Amino acid sequence: MRALVPTGPETKTVEFGDVPEPEPKPHELVIAVEALSINRGETFLLADPNPGWRPGKDIAGTVVAAAGDGTGPRPGTRVVGHPWYSGWAELAAVPAESVAVLPETVGAESAAVLPLAGITALRLLRRSGLGYGDRALITGASGGVGHYFVELAAAAGVRVTAVTATAERGSRLLELGAEAVVRQAGDAAGQYDAVLESVGAEVFPQALAKLRAGGLLLQFGQASRVAPVLDFFSFFRGPKQARIEHFDYTIGERTYGAELETLVRLVEQGRLHPEIGFTGDWGQAPDAIAALRERAVRGNIALTVK
Repeated sequence: MRALVPTGPETKTVEFGDVPEPEPKPHELVIAVEALSINRGETFLLADPNPGWRPGKDIAGTVVAAAGDGTGPRPGTRVVGHPWYSGWAELAAVPAESVAVLPETVGAESAAVLPLAGITALRLLRRSGLGYGDRALITGASGGVGHYFVELAAAAGVRVTAVTATAERGSRLLELGAEAVVRQAGDAAGQYDAVLESVGAEVFPQALAKLRAGGLLLQFGQASRVAPVLDFFSFFRGPKQARIEHFDYTIGERTYGAELETLVRLVEQGRLHPEIGFTGDWGQAPDAIAALRERAVRGNIALTVK
């Protein structure tokens, strides 16, 4: 079958290749992939891929083979799935507990951009402990996770300030429920119960300085690919008992079906709006990867498999 396989050099990143069809484990079903999405973390792994590794964590399509243990949807069912890898292919094996059934009103492209970014946003909101009336600051807010987090948090009554580079991207975040939009973390007014930081470099200390006493900074990305420098003397002179935590959405529960069901239901009800900033067919994957690396994409990427 055809699949997108790593080429190694950063100039091209992936190309079509012939690979064996998946051999599912008893708890896995097989999906005929109709649409896929690309995440920033995958673009970094493509720079120096491990031997035998193939990318692909966000897919939507139709079940063509049920799980051998009898769990999960039956063949012919439209689903969204979150495999660990190898989803950028005509067929993909996915754990039955990491898929959700799609209603007819939710298209494959809209579904394919839900898994990693949507699950991360849900788990960030849960981990942050934010609730009605709390204040949150999120950097890199115009990325896939940022759009979902802003809309989900605002719906829960959280007062969100979003950091994004352009007025055009900021206007969309305001539509999704952000209370305020700023160009730089240092421009955010007041103090925040939680800061969600995904850029690194000089943005990290700027965002950290915005925490209230006892506040929590969740570091969930490094979009700049530049390590932040933290002056601990300034940190200790700052908000009392503030905390910094590295966030990894895979820590803890490693099945994703329940969260995918939640995300699909919210989309179906018009309460969550996937932001797709790049569409095309999967032959355009190298262009999409380049655009994502250059931070030229607002929201998510959706590519159809033809």
